[in-house]
Amino acid sequence: MVYIPNKRIYLCLAHMSEDGIEQKYVKEAFDTNWVVPLGPNVNGFEKDLESFVGEDKRVVALSAGTAAVHLALLACGVGPSDEVIVQSFTFCASSHPVTYLGAIPVFIDSEMDTWNMDPELLEEAIKDRIAKTGKKPKAIVPVYLYGMPAKIEEIMAIADKYDIPVIEDAAEGLGSQYDGQVCGTFGRYGVLSFNGNKMITTSGGGALICPDEETKKKIMFYATQAREAYPYYQHEEIGYNYRMSNICAGIGRGQMTVLDEHIAHHQHTCQLYKELLSGVEGITLHENPSSRFDSNYWLNTILLDSSLHVKGEEHAYETAILGAVGGAAGVTHAASSLHTDSEPNRNVEAMRMALDAAGIESRPLWKPMHLQPIYRNNPAYVNGVSESLFKQGLCLPSGPCVTEKEVAYIIQEIKKAIE
Repeated sequence: MVYIPNKRIYLCLAHMSEDGIEQKYVKEAFDTNWVVPLGPNVNGFEKDLESFVGEDKRVVALSAGTAAVHLALLACGVGPSDEVIVQSFTFCASSHPVTYLGAIPVFIDSEMDTWNMDPELLEEAIKDRIAKTGKKPKAIVPVYLYGMPAKIEEIMAIADKYDIPVIEDAAEGLGSQYDGQVCGTFGRYGVLSFNGNKMITTSGGGALICPDEETKKKIMFYATQAREAYPYYQHEEIGYNYRMSNICAGIGRGQMTVLDEHIAHHQHTCQLYKELLSGVEGITLHENPSSRFDSNYWLNTILLDSSLHVKGEEHAYETAILGAVGGAAGVTHAASSLHTDSEPNRNVEAMRMALDAAGIESRPLWKPMHLQPIYRNNPAYVNGVSESLFKQGLCLPSGPCVTEKEVAYIIQEIKKAIE
């Protein structure tokens, strides 16, 4: 009997706790009239996060992971004309906040083991920027792409050597560990995201992991419009409206009760993909490179060998996309052409189309930032790794709503699409 799902299978959707405890915290917020960007749920959510990442750290709940990146850069003293080293292979939220501050993102390519920032290129870039500008970059922003830990020990050694603060973008890496230590706790700051497609959600929101209580207060000051202590509104610095809503934090408190369960599910899903893809030539599943790496597998990802033939390749890129692939929110501009100067291989697009026709959402890997038109003139230190991965890679459904039967169905459809 062939399994046919009765709903579209999405990449990674939020999943509420079975007992609906999120509703309890949200109801309490309404009942006590704490419908503001502060309150008991915000405080409680921060405490829960601090317990999870480590009691020696402090956490500030914010409106978005992007806001967390922005405030971390600000706290590191980043300003106009400064340079910040950013991983190229990532979502734009890692680099856009650099430009908010009038600073310049300097992009670093990836290494093949983790797909994250290449430590060798990192040091090469630091030396070159010092030689060319006379000053060192103000911060380093590695990313835990799709939940996979970076070679953070090597990155931290280089950062310490040159005395440059590290801001870990762990937006996709909540619950991932390197050598038993939670990702986001190695550098000066760690960024978390609770968007609707992350490991846990607050519907929208993020957090910044801080080194101590004093730093946490500094971040909270900037996140709440930078008010001075007067009986009227006095502003001596520029602040931002970045604090998390007490309603959203209530959802987060309930979600914390299922975080470990969600991590286990994502990791179990990876094992299912591994078993079911065994023996399928031309497709490689991305996995932990060694026992030191413990990915949460936020999204399970595969590479399609360029020699792999997929049905319908000849029709790839014939039709303009209407809206955003991958469930992106907001408004997109209509595509100006069917092609860009760097895009996934035709077999990858054909596979995406085949899965879409079967009711399965999939998505190309992130297009590297150094290939984005908006950053075409930025300094970039590249080795071809991220561009190669972008051309070959596809993200598969991985969230807590994806069942074992659905994973089997996904692999069934992948095999059907191969010629």
